[in-house]
Amino acid sequence: MGIKIYIGLSFLLIIVVGLYIVSQVGFVDYELNVLEYTLNLPLFIWIILPLLVLVLATVLHLIFYGTKHYIKDSSFIKDEKSIIEALKICLVKKEDVRRYKTKGYRNLADILAQLNICVKDGIFTSSNKELNNIVAHIKSIKSGEYLNDKVIKLGSNSSLDNLNTINRLEKEIDFCMEVLKNHTQYSSDMIKKAFLNVLEQKSMTTIKKIYSQIDLDKEMTLKLFEKNIKNKEFGLNNDEIYEAIKKLDYSKKDYIHLVKMYKNEIEPDGLLEFCELISKDNELAINAYLYILFDLEMIDKAREILSSYTKQDYVFFRALLDLKDAGKHYSLDDLNLY
Repeated sequence: MGIKIYIGLSFLLIIVVGLYIVSQVGFVDYELNVLEYTLNLPLFIWIILPLLVLVLATVLHLIFYGTKHYIKDSSFIKDEKSIIEALKICLVKKEDVRRYKTKGYRNLADILAQLNICVKDGIFTSSNKELNNIVAHIKSIKSGEYLNDKVIKLGSNSSLDNLNTINRLEKEIDFCMEVLKNHTQYSSDMIKKAFLNVLEQKSMTTIKKIYSQIDLDKEMTLKLFEKNIKNKEFGLNNDEIYEAIKKLDYSKKDYIHLVKMYKNEIEPDGLLEFCELISKDNELAINAYLYILFDLEMIDKAREILSSYTKQDYVFFRALLDLKDAGKHYSLDDLNLY
């Protein structure tokens, strides 16, 4: 029963009772003495007065608890909306800074903040259209599409934001150039992706302007050298190649692989000059130098270098010298140099 109907029926009852009393005894007065106070009122008023007080008390009771429940229900409704927002924030990997009025929802929000919620494959449906859109956008990003901030706002430097940036690198070569020019603002994975894309799509002239500004790992350097081999006219000189590999922790195997890459691309004099450059004060590159000397049949030069070391050093190449002196034929590329 609504409070308006209750009040209406209560007053109707009071009126009926009052009329009944009047019809039975008329407008007879009744005097009430309390201590020194005297109050004289018609009898029907004395009878309906407690009813009025009871109705008023009941209405105040209903209003009090109705207001209390309304405030509580409003808090639940508001917190329910906030939890939906918390789910959205959790999905886009942002920090939830909302405050919750009810303890249960506050605990739930704390739990959500500690979980990594992922979107499953398949159709997602809910009664919240915005939540549906966010899930659809996340699926698009995971499928390789790039979405800008106007479409979806992601948590800065979150895994989803990084994936979205990688997607952009795949699609926008100008953005790749921007990343390389401002490399201090991006992660190493993004820089690597941007550099490899630029290597694939830009000219060697452009690449030479930017490659020295960033830290290249072995894979990036190898791809740079492969690009250099295909563009010798505008490629790197020996000093530039040496400067690139000096920053890396090259092994004996890496040096041999490097000279193998270049042995058919650089004229013998230039190749020997390069080998002398990389092996100067670097014994790890001596194997690569010896490999080129044997490949070019410069046995006397190889013998001269080996004479500077003990018989326990470079045993493999000393064995090759013995085979050569014995008139044995071999192919360097068929032998295991590692």
